[in-house]
Amino acid sequence: MTENGGKASPRARRRSIADRVLKEGQVTIEELVAEYGVSQMTVHRDLDELERQGWLRKVRGGATAAPSALFESNARWRSGAMPREKREICAAALATAEPGQAVVVDDSSTAVPFARGLAERGTFTVITNSLQVINELADEPEIQVIGLGGVYHSSFNAFVGMFTADMARSLRADVAYISASAVDNGHCYHQSQEEVLVKRALLGAARKRVLLVDHSKFGRQALYQLAPLTEFDLVISDEGLPEPQREELRALGVRLELAPRE
Repeated sequence: MTENGGKASPRARRRSIADRVLKEGQVTIEELVAEYGVSQMTVHRDLDELERQGWLRKVRGGATAAPSALFESNARWRSGAMPREKREICAAALATAEPGQAVVVDDSSTAVPFARGLAERGTFTVITNSLQVINELADEPEIQVIGLGGVYHSSFNAFVGMFTADMARSLRADVAYISASAVDNGHCYHQSQEEVLVKRALLGAARKRVLLVDHSKFGRQALYQLAPLTEFDLVISDEGLPEPQREELRALGVRLELAPRE
C-alpha cells in the first residue's frame, strides 16, 4: 500500500517486492498478499515477471534470492554474500598483478574488491564487461578502462551476450581474473548461457587465467559448464575450503592457493 492508503502501481509494487526479497532473502505469497492488498493471482504474476527479469527465483509458496542450478542471484544479493572471504581472495589476487599489465576482470561480485585495489598497485589497463567495475575505476588516473558493450542485463549489472563476447575476442590481455557460480567435479559452472559465452571469451583473451572462488561455491550446482579447473593457471579460494576438497583439487593437478584470513 502507498503512504496515502492507495494501492501502488504494478511497477512500483514489483520494485518494492524485489527490494524486499533482496533484503530479506525470501518472502511468502501470503505475506505479499497481506502487505500489498492484492490477490494471490496478482502476486503470482508479479513474481513471474520479477523472475523473468532476473530479480528473484519463484519457489513453492513464495520467492527467494538464493541461487539454484538454473538461477543466478541478482547482483545486489551477491554483493552482500561472503564479503570477508571475497576481500581475502582479492587481496591474494592483487599480489599476483603486476603494474603495466592488461587485465581482464569479469562481472562477478567476487572480483569487485580486486578491481578497487588495482589503483593502489600502479598502472593497469582493465578490460571488463561489468558496469560496476567501470564505475569503480572511472576516476582512477592510473587505470585505463576498456568497457565491453553489448546488451545490458540489470540482474548482472553488466553487458552480456554475443556482442560482448565478440568484443572480448578482439582483445589480448596478460591475465584474466574470473569467478564462477559453482564448482563441482573438477569444473566450474554458471547458470546463465549468456554469461558462460562471455566468460569463455574473456578467458580466451588472456595469456594467464586466475579463478577467484570462495568456499561456498564448491559442491554447488549450476547448469552450464564454463571450464575445467585445470585450464586455470591458479585457483584462489579461502581458508574455509574443507580439507577433502583441497586434496581433491591438488590430486587433479589444480594449482590451488588459499588466501590467508584477515
